Amino acid sequence: MKRAVTVLSALLISQASAATLTLWTHFEPAGEIAWVKAQAAAFEKATGNKVVVVSVPFGQITEKFIQSAPKGQGPDLIATQPHDRLGQMAAAGVIEPMDRYITSKADLDKTALNAFTYRGKLFGVPLFAESVALVYNKKLVPSAPTTWEQFLKIAQANTGNGKFGFLSQLDEPYRSYGFVSAYGGYVFKNNAGTLDTKDIGLDNAGTARALGFLNDLRYKYNLVPEGVDGGAAKSAFVDGRLAMLLTGPWDMGDIKKAGIEYGITTFPTPPGASSKWSPFVGVQGLLVNAYSKNKAAAVQLARQMTSADAQVAFNQAGGRIPTSLAARARLKADAVVSGFGKAISAGTPMPNIPEMGAVWGPWGAATAQGVQKAGQPYDQLLKKAVSEISSNIK
Repeated sequence: MKRAVTVLSALLISQASAATLTLWTHFEPAGEIAWVKAQAAAFEKATGNKVVVVSVPFGQITEKFIQSAPKGQGPDLIATQPHDRLGQMAAAGVIEPMDRYITSKADLDKTALNAFTYRGKLFGVPLFAESVALVYNKKLVPSAPTTWEQFLKIAQANTGNGKFGFLSQLDEPYRSYGFVSAYGGYVFKNNAGTLDTKDIGLDNAGTARALGFLNDLRYKYNLVPEGVDGGAAKSAFVDGRLAMLLTGPWDMGDIKKAGIEYGITTFPTPPGASSKWSPFVGVQGLLVNAYSKNKAAAVQLARQMTSADAQVAFNQAGGRIPTSLAARARLKADAVVSGFGKAISAGTPMPNIPEMGAVWGPWGAATAQGVQKAGQPYDQLLKKAVSEISSNIK
């Protein structure tokens, strides 16, 4: 252990002369870009290195970085990238594996760490995450339901006369994945950090049961009317006509403005499920350029920007959910952080490999058909979708 610490220290201080780091960021909100610049200024003061912050549009970072990094023209560090771009960048060899630098991972959410693991190696350091969770109106739901029976009773009691007990966009796979996982479905089999694209679990018995459950929410339990999308569901909640909403942090600004007293929790285990509800999780983190000539300093800045102190400051700048467990503990009075933090920890990272691009269309079509009318042929819909997915991947 002592030798490992010595080696790490040597890596981080091997550049004796001051370095000039280039940092790319896509952050646009005033508070978040100010946070980046404050972090850069603190790093400059502490180390003597200089940090040049460059704004790059979100949609351009991946391709621009893959093309420029091998030529020595890219940044030393990116703050931040979504983990579902990770596989493409790691396969291109442009991002630095981080396991030898990040020797202590106890403070980072395990779901977030898994999101940044590609083929068994950690690439990048997670900074913030998001997932869906059950947001409830405390005026209508004084305490969070912890079982399916409690949930159903509350939802049905609040449904009728222009009011709703529960709403979600049923045909959106991202929102509904928590049910797929609970019943034993999956996208690609995860073998110790490596996703097997030959083993697709979207047409297994568990995914079929999950699709049947979504159908039941509409046609058996009469909770979610046809045509409800995310916007309509949010509007009902903001208007005080909805008791429980399945959504993510992106809707919390409008909910807060409406003055709704809310709580946030995980969805109870659905009926007959073999596992707990585990929603898709999206994570963003900092990536170090594998071609950087200032790698040690870039790692040092990445570690500073993902420390508990920095993540608390980042949350206060823009409301993002920290991946640092210590930061979450310090922000536990914030219902958004504590509620979504619980869902994130219980969640499953979206696949971080390029092949996921072949999944969304067929899966989404099967899900939409599965909730169009009662009693759909779920097995057939899903087998057709997986056949198309497999064909597209080949």
